[in-house]
Amino acid sequence: MKLLFVHQNFPGQFKALAPAFAAMSDVSVAALSMQPGKQFPGIQAFAHVATHGTTPNIPPLMLDAEAKMIRAASAVKTAQEMRAQGFTPDVIVAHPGWGESLFLGEVWPNARQLHFLEFFYHSQGVDTDFDPEFAHADFDNQLRVASKQPAPLWALHQMDWGLSPTQWQKETYPRWEWDRVSVIHDGVDTRTIAPRAGLSITLQEAGVVLNSGDPIVTFVNRNLEPYRGYHIFMRALPEILAQHPTAQIMIVGGDGVSYGAAPPKGGASWKQRFYNEVSDRIDKRRVHFLGNIPYPSFIGLLQMSAVHVYLTYPFVLSWSLLEAMACECLIIGSRTAPVMEVIEDGQNGVLVDFFDPAALSAAVLDGLRRPEAYRAMRAAARRTIVEKYDLSTVCLPAQINLIRSVYEKTRRY
Repeated sequence: MKLLFVHQNFPGQFKALAPAFAAMSDVSVAALSMQPGKQFPGIQAFAHVATHGTTPNIPPLMLDAEAKMIRAASAVKTAQEMRAQGFTPDVIVAHPGWGESLFLGEVWPNARQLHFLEFFYHSQGVDTDFDPEFAHADFDNQLRVASKQPAPLWALHQMDWGLSPTQWQKETYPRWEWDRVSVIHDGVDTRTIAPRAGLSITLQEAGVVLNSGDPIVTFVNRNLEPYRGYHIFMRALPEILAQHPTAQIMIVGGDGVSYGAAPPKGGASWKQRFYNEVSDRIDKRRVHFLGNIPYPSFIGLLQMSAVHVYLTYPFVLSWSLLEAMACECLIIGSRTAPVMEVIEDGQNGVLVDFFDPAALSAAVLDGLRRPEAYRAMRAAARRTIVEKYDLSTVCLPAQINLIRSVYEKTRRY
């Protein structure tokens, strides 16, 4: 079997799946990305590079479609070169979110396509209008979000089967596609991501040494922004710090934007804006912005965490939530989809209303003050991950079986 993985930033969600297939004697694996010169052990690497950007001053409703067409044209040109070199995949496993897969069926019409379906954009009723503080009520923005739908719909026409990491993410896609989408999470390596005692961390600039068992509150985003509840978390900090005089707040994340709108032009970043909002009411010596840290350091921080806060709009589920659960963190999460698919309130974590900083601070403070009362809950959090999301025993075997099943079926049009 010949597999082609397509991901703009490969390996992305295929970081375990692609190497697993590459290790099999009866499978050859290639990857198509936008990373020229990057190599992957056991995987034949191909790259495409867009020759130009979007048209200056293009009408906003055409921007998303043009960007995806530019990437699709770039990818299909490289695909033609691959075919000329004799490469013909049996199955294309693609993340269609950036448009690269749209024309691959024209080059390899007999290859079956399995698409990773991460999220389907909606102008109403999901993430875009969830938070009234930042939801744009104007009709033009509603149309802008709706303009992102044509390319994913085209991609659905290209695919033979879909794969989505959570049931809720699957159900953001059109209902008529649900019967041909499997729900399998990317998986968590619970052998290496596990509880560990006796750790310490030195924050040299702050002159602080923290140890396992200290009242450490962790909060992790790729970027510190409203989509992941950074503003709500910051608004909970004054009460947490005032009521617990030794609590230490560890915040991981960049100062950019991953999801949603950028902050108003000419103003502070989201990170700075919400820090400024509470800065005169918090003990700054106990709030530590760590930026983006190496992955082993991130896992070590989770292993030291007394309370881990995870907030999100109804949107893509973060890997960090499941990793924190695997480390037996006490999770204080938002009562939003798809968090509720993983966390059962009072059983393997605590859920609070996304928009209620007072409820969040009360839950965090109780977790810090009564750690023994939550010991069973922390163990249940890890048990959830081991039983339902473990990489080697649950998710990876299911993904491998799915791809082999797709390979064995005759392509349908």
